Parts: sequence; structure tokens; C-alpha cells
Amino acid sequence: MIRLLSLLVLILGTVGAGAQGFKAPTDLVRASLVAEPVSVRAGEPFTVALRMVMKPGWHVYWRNPGDSGLPPEMVWTLPAGFSAGPIRWPAPHRIPVAHLMNYGYEGETALLVTLTPPPSLDPAAPVRLSGKLSYLACETECVPGSANLSLTLPVASGPVRADPASIALFARARAALPKPAPDPVHLSVEGDRLVLALGRLGLDPAAVLTAHFFPYSETAIDNAAAQELKTDASGLRLTLVRATPTDPPPATLPGVVVVETDGDGAVRHAFALGEEPAAPPAAGQIPDVAASAPVASAASEDALTLLGAAGLAFLGGLILNLMPCVFPVLSIKVLSLVRHSGEAPTRVRLHGLAYTAGVLASFLALAGLLIALKGGGATIGWGFQLQSPLVVAGLAYLLLAMGLSLSGVVHLGGGLAGFGDGLARRGGLEGSFFTGVLATVVATPCTAPFMGAAVGFALTQSAPIGLAVFASLGLGLALPFLLLTAWPGALARLPRPGAWMETLKGALAFPVYATAAWLVWVLAQQVGPAGLLAGLLGLVLIAFAAWAWEQGRRAGPTAARLAQICALAALLGAGGLAFGLDRDRAVAMSAAGEGAETFTQARLDALVREGRPALVNMTAAWCITCQVNERTALATESVRSALTDRGIAYLKGDWTNQNPEITRLLERYGRSGVPLYLLYTGTGEPVVLPQILTKGTVLAALEAVRPAAGARSAGLHP
Repeated sequence: MIRLLSLLVLILGTVGAGAQGFKAPTDLVRASLVAEPVSVRAGEPFTVALRMVMKPGWHVYWRNPGDSGLPPEMVWTLPAGFSAGPIRWPAPHRIPVAHLMNYGYEGETALLVTLTPPPSLDPAAPVRLSGKLSYLACETECVPGSANLSLTLPVASGPVRADPASIALFARARAALPKPAPDPVHLSVEGDRLVLALGRLGLDPAAVLTAHFFPYSETAIDNAAAQELKTDASGLRLTLVRATPTDPPPATLPGVVVVETDGDGAVRHAFALGEEPAAPPAAGQIPDVAASAPVASAASEDALTLLGAAGLAFLGGLILNLMPCVFPVLSIKVLSLVRHSGEAPTRVRLHGLAYTAGVLASFLALAGLLIALKGGGATIGWGFQLQSPLVVAGLAYLLLAMGLSLSGVVHLGGGLAGFGDGLARRGGLEGSFFTGVLATVVATPCTAPFMGAAVGFALTQSAPIGLAVFASLGLGLALPFLLLTAWPGALARLPRPGAWMETLKGALAFPVYATAAWLVWVLAQQVGPAGLLAGLLGLVLIAFAAWAWEQGRRAGPTAARLAQICALAALLGAGGLAFGLDRDRAVAMSAAGEGAETFTQARLDALVREGRPALVNMTAAWCITCQVNERTALATESVRSALTDRGIAYLKGDWTNQNPEITRLLERYGRSGVPLYLLYTGTGEPVVLPQILTKGTVLAALEAVRPAAGARSAGLHP
């Protein structure tokens, strides 16, 4: 037990130190708030600049950061009646980092924002403008940072003049903004490539040196792929590689194209193509996706306190024990406790403590990794590891081995006791510890009630607060088993050990097989047919390894060694197949045929601008809660009829594989993972539906949506 506690302390120290290490040195980015006028006049909009000067070699990000990163965000604290418009983004640069391609700014940049005062101001009261600028600064590693910015301006009674000290800054900032493209842009599809015919753009094609396209959508193109430029008398033609060729081709491709021409040195020309999407809201504020007009700005307090988030996490952890991902593992461990019912109460309690230590160590290690990765700019959330086909296949292999052991096909002990099922089913304290580890790993596909808000809160706070919330979640998961071992009288009430246990052990294999089958289904959503075949062949090799190992236990020395070599070769083969799965990813969970459109932020923005109601469903194949909600509520005939009757668009976002746009939307609503259900009524802010849905809950929410005029007769479909 001392060794187990020492391991827990080591993990806690390592995770805490690693998460705390992401503090921004103040010299990486020097940020300031600069006003264009020297004074403010009532009712007269004016411009301010968020000026950022980066240390050489470091960069910050554009609105679409590319393959990694986060754009700067500003949370305003303004006087009553003031409002702030969206950030106007200068044209970015391509910034390669290893095999990734990021979009951002090096050296210096100025992000322009329009502020609008109220119709009347007190001339005797100067105006104080302030806010918190959050950003991610990156070189080869990334460091999150923030700056509290403020300035005070007097109120003018007459005409407002520009500040001479800032004229050059605002001139450079406006020159860096993209201008509308002067020529029509034509988009065509050639296989897995998109071709932009840009026209001449008012430039001499013979003088063009380079051209690069920066999409507003984070999932439109392969950012790191080369962009092929061809020029002729008719203008410029830019060929781009699609990110997911199996997706339906886009009808439009809004973004920014930057062209360098040869003149007195290279000159950059930036052009905006298509309609710019609604700006993302400032962090910590309730978003208004439709707001192309300025939105009121105000400082907002966190909806949750640490105590409240910890309480919600604890309740969510308790409920996780009833989820189908966790229950088979715990039932096996309870069965093993029956064998120890005759042991001393102290020994039984140690099993409970060892299991709790395993759960807490795993939760904190996973949380620390998640906090560190997000601090490094990764767009991930709770359950992120199941977005990797390698992890999904590995869990399926492990659970198949557990099932074969329960069925008596193989006895996993001795030399294999240090792996997988052997660890979880060992009789000693280490077996209880690794049962806690396994329970944590298989619990991540499930999202219990209360978990979403708590985990979302944890990932937006400092590392110590985040780890405290995750520790509460782990304690909730571990508590039922801990209480069972803390009360040995409960074990005395269980039936005596006997032959029935072998029968029950065999029966418990089938829920484990079912979990493995579900993981294979998840794998089928992540990889193409060739990848699925590789995963299934891996399962066959695991079964062969188990059979060969068991045959070796019954044979002589030479045959046993040969059987062990065969088992090891099969395990290596299964591992090799699993490691190759990431190269055969597929589009997961197509919305086609389900009455749903595939979610994109551009499509959602367009619907909200039109004032058309929309139901947004953020889901994933590996999210069991999502799948249950889908079948019991969202996919029912009555819900689909209600959507059709009211002309409500149904957008389905699939997070089975990583999707930065979905991650951003989750983060805007304080969520770190799926499910998330948003109902846009056509006016105002969306309604966030519960994480556990019933048909009645959804129908009641849809009743509040005013039916679109002639929705059914016009042939509108969700």
C-alpha cells in the first residue's frame, strides 16, 4: 500500500508541476490598448487597437489558427451603454511548425475593434475602457498568456480629432486588413482538390510572386499541403487540397487570399473572398452567433464556483458507476472481493483504498495531460483519447482478452500478470489499483449528468482548481466500491464462495464482449473499410495469442517456448495493425439519411442570420450518452415531425475524430466534451438542452419555437 500511495503522490506532483509550467513570461508578448482619437464623443463610434508585439521567433494566431493554436480573445469591461464590435483581423501569415501549418502573426500586429458610446455622456466624467486580452504565444512550444488592458479618455463636446501619436499605427493596421476581391471568384472541384479562379484582382499577373489562401473554416482544406499557383492573362488560379475529400464539396469557400507581387520589394495584397462569418464571442461571455452587429460588452462572473463544480463532478462520478462502460469492470471486481470475504477487515479495506488510489491517479494524470495539451494550443476535450483509433483498438483488444479470461479460454497470470486484464484481476492490492485505472479509462466515453458543466469549468480555470474538480469526479466514481470495502459486513451478506462463481464469471464475460463489440463499432466510424479489417484482424490475433499461450502452459518446455513465441508474435502483429489505423481515417457518422445536415460554423451562422430556428446536436460515436439520447429522443418520429412542422434545421456535428470547429463551439458554452444540444429559436440566445434527453424534454423545448410561416408547405426539412 505504501508503494501505491507513493506512486499516487509522484503522479500528483508530476501532473501538478507540468500543468503549472504553462505560465506566460511577460516578455513573450507585450500587449497594449491604443485609441485612435484623443477623446470620445457621445454616440460617435471610434476605433481602438489591441496592439501585440511578439518576442522574435514567437507568434500569435489569426481567427482560424490553422492546424493548432487559439486566436486572441478580448473580454471587455466597458462603461454603461458602451458596446464593442467584433475584432477586425489583419491578413495572416503562414507559419510552419514541424509538420503543421499555422496561421498567425509574428513581430507586431494590431487588431482593430469599433467601440460605440451611448447617445449621451457626462462631459465631466472621463471614460475608462478596459478588458482582459487572452492569447496563445507559440514558438516550438506554446504558452498561454493574458494581459489586463485599460485606458482613459476624456469626453469631447465638439469634433473629435485623431491622436497624432497613433496615426501611423492605425494606418498600418487598416492597410493590413483584407479588401473585398474586385473580381468574381469561381470555385470548382477536381477530385480531392479545390480550384479557386481569382481573376486578375486588379494586379498584373506577370508580377505575382506567390499567393496563399486562408480559409475562415478550420476544416475546409489541408492547411499544410502546398497551394499550387498558376497565372495567365486571365488572372490567378489557386489549387488547394481538401481536408476530407469524402465530405460533400463546399458550394463556397470564404476566406482571405494574400498575393505578393514584385515591385520595390515584395508587396502584400490581401483580398477577402465571400462573406466573413460571425466573430467568435469573447471568452467568458454568452455568445450571440448571429451578431454581425456590435454586441454589448460586460465583465461576467463564472457561473460556477470551485465548491459547486466539485460537487457537480462528485455527483457525476457517482452516476458513472451505472454507465454501461464502467459496470462490467466493477462487477468483475466485486466478484473477486467475494473470494476475499473471509480475509481480515483491514485487508479488505486496503483493497478499497488501492482501487480509489488507482481511480484518482488515473483521473489526475488524464486531467493533467488534458490541461497541459490545451495549454499548448491543442483543441481537445474530455474523451479526447478516444478520438484516436489506436486507443479505441487497444481498448477493444484489452477487453477481448478480459472476456477470454473470464470464459476460461486462457488463464492470464504469471508472466502476463503485469498486463491488461491480468493486472485488473490480480488478487493483490495491485489488482485493485489497476482495476481503478481500467475503470477510469473505460469511463471516459460516458458523460453523466452534472459532468459537463463541472469539467467545462475545470478546463477554464488554473491547473490546481482544474485538478481539484477532476479529483472530485474520481472520488465520486470510486466511492461505491470504497464504501463496500469499508463495511465488511456487506461482504458477509454476499453468497459464500463456491462453484456458482465460475458460472457467474463466465456469464460476466458477455457484457465485456459487448463492450468490445461497441468499441469495434466506434472504430468503424473512425476508419475506412481497410482500417476496420485491420482492427478485426487484430482481434483475431489477440484471440490466437490467448489460445497459443494457454496451449503452451499445458505443453512441455520446447512446445511451451514455441507457443510463447507464437503468442508474442501475434501480439506484436496486433499492435502493428493498431498503429497503422490512424493512416486510414474515415468520415464518421454521416448525417445523410438521418434528416440532419452536417454541422459547420458557417452553416449555423447563415441560419441564425436568416432568423431560422435550428437544433444543433454535438455527438460522437464513442459517446454512449450521445447514442442513447439519439435513439430514445432525437431519432423518434415525433421529434422529427416537430422539427419538420416548425421548419427547424437540424445540424449534427460529429466529434468522433477531432474537429476544431466543434471543439470551439463546445468551449464557448463551457463544455469540454459531448454531448451538447443547442436550440436556436430564431431570435436571441440559444437554449442549452440537458445532457440527458427524453422525448418529452425535446418536444417541450421545440414547442417554444414559433413555426416558420408555411414551413411544411414550403417543403422545409430538418
